[in-house]
Amino acid sequence: MIRKFVAVAAAALIMVGCTNVDPVTGERTTNRTGTGAIIGAIVGAGAGTLAGGDDRRNAMIGAGVGALAGAAIGNYMDRTYQNLRQRLAGSGVGVTRVNQSQIMLNFPADLTFDFDRDAVKSQFVPTLMDVGAILREYDQTTVDVYGHADCRGADAYNQDLSERRAMNVASVLTQGGVIRQRVAVRGFGESQPRYEPCDAAGNRRVEVFISAFQG
Repeated sequence: MIRKFVAVAAAALIMVGCTNVDPVTGERTTNRTGTGAIIGAIVGAGAGTLAGGDDRRNAMIGAGVGALAGAAIGNYMDRTYQNLRQRLAGSGVGVTRVNQSQIMLNFPADLTFDFDRDAVKSQFVPTLMDVGAILREYDQTTVDVYGHADCRGADAYNQDLSERRAMNVASVLTQGGVIRQRVAVRGFGESQPRYEPCDAAGNRRVEVFISAFQG
């Protein structure tokens, strides 16, 4: 079962702890060495903030985020996309323009996490912080963080791992400047593989969808 993370009462604290190469970003599709676990809290303005939908929209408006409309959407997302491509060149993060109003970032698990761990690798934290800084600049967008696992191991375990990894990526993005009202987090476990076989390395990933906040 896919679970949505919702901010409640005291709000949860989140602990961050064959290859094709994109010529611009260096994305690969195919040790927990930090000085300490990174702790972040994504605290919603209301229970629906982390669940998305109208509650997130209302929270963003309340936080002073302006909505985009008409031709402004494409122009705004063009600038966002180009900035992300330039700033993430050679990082291994995939930057894909999904459509006029949406961009997807792909964080392969081998770059972002140690095997079977949910803490973001210390050496990858600066990259995520940089993404957060870019998204802080282009703040008229929503940020949906989705965790995915491969099919090795039990379904329930993979579901939980995908959720924790997504939460920890979201935590670092908020530390980089993304306001909490823009963020929604979800884990999909092994239910949405991108590659065959289902245990392919590329299926272990966190994807961030950046969408125009439309009026």
